[in-house]
This record gives sequence, structure tokens and C-alpha cells, in this order.
Amino acid sequence: MLQTTFLNRQALYLRPDPARVIVRPFKPATEPRDLNPTDKTRANHIVSRVLALDSQAVVSQLDDVLENFEGRHRNLLETFEARAEVMEQALAAHVVFSRPQRQLIGAYFLHEYSFEASALFNPSIVPHPDQSDAPNGGLRFVLSLRATGEGHVSSLTFRAGTVAADGGLSIDPTARLASSPRISRRTSTPDGDRIELAFNAEEELSERVIFPITDSQANGIEDARFVEFSDEGRKTYYATYTAYSGRAIRSELLETTDFMSFRLAPLGGAAARNKGMALFPRKIGGKYAMIARQDNENLYLIYSEDLYTWDGGQAILKPEFPWEFVQIGNCGSPIELDEGWLLLTHGVGPVRKYSIGAALLDKRDPSKVLARSREPLLRPEPSEREGYVPNVVYTCGALRHKDRIILPYAMSDTFASFATITISTLLNAMQG
Repeated sequence: MLQTTFLNRQALYLRPDPARVIVRPFKPATEPRDLNPTDKTRANHIVSRVLALDSQAVVSQLDDVLENFEGRHRNLLETFEARAEVMEQALAAHVVFSRPQRQLIGAYFLHEYSFEASALFNPSIVPHPDQSDAPNGGLRFVLSLRATGEGHVSSLTFRAGTVAADGGLSIDPTARLASSPRISRRTSTPDGDRIELAFNAEEELSERVIFPITDSQANGIEDARFVEFSDEGRKTYYATYTAYSGRAIRSELLETTDFMSFRLAPLGGAAARNKGMALFPRKIGGKYAMIARQDNENLYLIYSEDLYTWDGGQAILKPEFPWEFVQIGNCGSPIELDEGWLLLTHGVGPVRKYSIGAALLDKRDPSKVLARSREPLLRPEPSEREGYVPNVVYTCGALRHKDRIILPYAMSDTFASFATITISTLLNAMQG
């Protein structure tokens, strides 16, 4: 059995906080195009009731709302007004509104959503784009996490942290507030909408939440696998993630350079119809390369000249050991080492127990498997087995820092922690 004494679990935990909330459109009154006749009638009834209030009552009610909620959100009056603008179809049937009336009406068509009330899990990690505050010999990083709230709707949230020279980890304090971005552009394509998002500079990294926007994402933006991609000296952060509509899944791609502005786009091709895609951090042989799992069981290597279209592929890893007999999948983008590409994997075994393993791929030809772990590197400990989905440890991406792998991982689809692994010992423990 593989000895895992080289794996050091950190006493650092990220747990869901139900006090962190964002404001979301209240249904039945969402976008006017989404309203059925009954919903439109209800929306107009609410507007009529507000208009029946005299001006002093409107101001009093608005003051009461602000007293209750203003300290929980940024720029709340602006948010109310923006919501009222979306409600123009319902408002058009009525008289001209005063500004307080519009703001109060906007408040009636919003609700708070505790986006991480249920879980904060499935992390991935990349170097921070700003290393100016990194300690000597250390590294600043960005951690992405899947946050899940009421109705099992998943969104994307972030934390910043530091790896010290000795491998010690710390996470920056989490912002008290949380904010959604504004949509700066929306473009329709045959595969679906491409969305451009922007946060305000005043919003801290841990404050930024990317909530489902399109129909394909309606029930979740799940399991983002971030990678720092290098192309002719230019660094871009990409993340493949699973868009879940509530009925169907597909893979989509997120792009950013600063974690303030983002682009979200659907991926096309047969391979994108499944989940768990992970992009290599650079081109190989002049082409983009991806690890994927088209058949729900094996891992494939796919090349493409088009970042947004993925077809074909070659199966390179299949379930081989008892801890992965049900299926295997990737645990994030491959990590480039001198010895080859380190690919973290997950395996599903008896009683659907999820464990994390690894494989080493040839650097020039990643279809060649040089070595793989016969036993898991990380499996659920007794203290990690209980949660929303028991008996699961899972990660969406690790980071190399000097001679260590920094491995954030989730426990039982509930909360997250970290482990560090010495690279040389890991490679020595793997077998060809």
C-alpha cells in the first residue's frame, strides 16, 4: 500500500457561512420576457399597491427597508433602481413614478440569497495575478470555490491567500459583504450566449460571486477548474466548469486576466457534452490540449486548434485499481514538472467512496502514461467522511510551489481544507 506520510494535512478549514448573502431577482417577476400572464398580473398588482401609498408612506417604507438591509449590501438604492428598470414592462401600465416609488418597487422584486448556506467546496488554486505583497520565497494565490445554497444552486466564489517559503498556508480574511457583477455585454452564438461580466474595483476578491446567468446555468455553475495559461508570454486564467440547467449539463469556459472582469462562453463539440474537462497550462505541439471524460468512466486526451470546440480524443487512463473501479476523472489541470505532466485524478470505489490519486504523463506526448498511483494519495479520514455527500474527498486543481504541491480539497461536498505534498516523494511512490 502507498505510504502517504509525505502528505501533510493543514489545520486550515473553509466552511460555509449562511450570513453571506447577495440580492437576487424575486420571482414571479424576473426578466419581463420570462413572465407568463399570471406572473405579469401579480407584478402589476404589487406595483399598484405601492402606488396606492401616499408619498410619506413610500418614504417611510423605503427608510425601513434601508434600515434593515443597507448594512448587508453595497449601493442598495442603486440596486433597487436597477431592478425597477428591468421591471419596465410591469411599470409601463402605470403612471409616472417618483424616484422613491421606483426604488421601493425595485425592493419588492428582490430577495436575499445565502449563496453558501449549504456548502463551500470543490476548490481550485492558481497564482494570484498580483504578487507585489508576496512574502520572500512565498507566493500569493487565488482560490476558487463552489458555493451552494437553497435549492442546491451553485455559484462561484473566491478567496486570496499566501504560501510561505516553508510551505505554510494562510487565507486572507473573508469580506463581510458579497456582490454580483454587472453584465457588460451579452452575445448570442449558435452554441449559446457569451457573457462578459465586470465587478467594481471597490469590491474585494472574496466579495465577488458569479451566480448563474444563462438558461444552461440555471441550477448551477459547478466545479470550476482554473489554470494559469501561458501563450507567448501572455498569461490568462481559464476555467472549465459544468453548467447545469436542472435537466442537462454541458462544459463551458471562463476567462479572466485580473479576476475582476470575466468572459463566460459555452464549449462546442462532442467532448463538451460531459463534465470534468481540464485545460493544459500551455499549448502542446501548437495546439490546445484538454483532459476530458466523454464516457463517464475513462480519461481522454483531446487536442484542438480552437479553444471553444472539442471533439474526438484518445483514452489514456482507465479504471485499473479497486479504489477507482467505478470510474475515474481528473482533479484539475495537469501540473508541469521537469519529469512530466502531473495529473491528479479522482477514483470512485466501493460504496461510491471518492479518493484522490495521480498519474504522470510524458511531457512531449501526454498520451503516454509514465506512472500512476496504485493506491490513493488522499482518501476520506474518519473526520472527513460526514457531510452533504458522505465519503468524498475532491479537488478541482492544485498548484506547484517550489518542491511542493499545494492541494486544496473538499470534504463530503460540505467544506474545504488543504494538504501539501513533497513532489520528489510523490514521484518516488508512483509506479510505472
